[in-house]
Amino acid sequence: MSKPTDLTKIPHKILEEAKQAGLETEEKNRSATFVHLDQQTIASKVNELYEGKLELLDIKVALKKYPWLEDYRWKLVDKDKDEYTKKVAEDYSGGYFMRIFKGAEIAFPLQSCMLISKQNLEQRVHNIIIAEEDSKAHIITSCVQHSNVPQAAHLGISEIYVKKGALLNFTMIHQWGENTFVRPRSATQIDDNATFISNYVCMRPVRDTQMYPAAYCNGENSRVIFNSIVYGHKNSLLDLGSKAVLTGKGSKAEMVSRAITRDGSKMIIRGLIDGDNSDCKGHLECQGLIFDDISFMQSIPELIARKKGVEITHEAAVGKISEKEITYLMTRKLSREQAVSLIIRGFMDVSILGLPDALNKEIKKIVDAAAGAE
Repeated sequence: MSKPTDLTKIPHKILEEAKQAGLETEEKNRSATFVHLDQQTIASKVNELYEGKLELLDIKVALKKYPWLEDYRWKLVDKDKDEYTKKVAEDYSGGYFMRIFKGAEIAFPLQSCMLISKQNLEQRVHNIIIAEEDSKAHIITSCVQHSNVPQAAHLGISEIYVKKGALLNFTMIHQWGENTFVRPRSATQIDDNATFISNYVCMRPVRDTQMYPAAYCNGENSRVIFNSIVYGHKNSLLDLGSKAVLTGKGSKAEMVSRAITRDGSKMIIRGLIDGDNSDCKGHLECQGLIFDDISFMQSIPELIARKKGVEITHEAAVGKISEKEITYLMTRKLSREQAVSLIIRGFMDVSILGLPDALNKEIKKIVDAAAGAE
């Protein structure tokens, strides 16, 4: 693998598309940047202001530099879990290692970007993130496929460790192609008084996505929040969900989903909260809109209580846009298309993601642009 260089190695067209998925090319606006194009890391750089507070390396480089990192690899995700994990275990092109140092507070988000520009490529990556004790950071990871590449696949393993007292906010934005096959496999371990927030945004067509990230709240007063904003269209198949296992005393889990399916797309929204401590709480919420008779949406909430005293709840609703709302907006001199677009934007409210104001505005632009294009 050649030495990572800079963003000038990215073809202009795909760089512009990556910007639409949240890639920030101005270094001053990011604490660090990592870019993996096809099968090669081409950028891995830490902003000078954050030297000594965080580290960002290609995973293969990191494994050679730190032998102890093997203790974190394939510990949360089983390499024999399925055919996709086995493929990555057998042969992978790289991925990122992110480490936020003890007590560090990262004001600007870290960013990583997985790009595909080659036809029929099966991209295989393995990522490891360690948020050390009492650290605080936000990560944006964008997954983008060149619009001239009709078909490809992405297999991604991510293992995340949130140490005692740390806060990690992780936002993933998928901008794949209409014939892309996507199989992320991720898991997170959360220690005492630590919080992990996972945000997932998918507003573009994708052929087939199946993901079910897991969080293990092992620590006392550990907390996990899963949020997702998903738009299924053009015959996409989206099988999405999240799992939280609450074993720590006072551990908590929250799951919130907003989903829209149309144009023949099929969507399954799963959620599982497994309460295994008498002092744990969890809540699962899913709201969906279905636009036509050729689309499909299924919500599958699961609650498991293994101890007396567990408090876990769920609510789910799937419906349609109210004609009364559309009619009302049309009386305000909006066309039907404009009225529907406005309702969609309100439904896909990015405020559920709990992001800082600046980052919230960035994600809102992505959602609004996709909603406005309909």
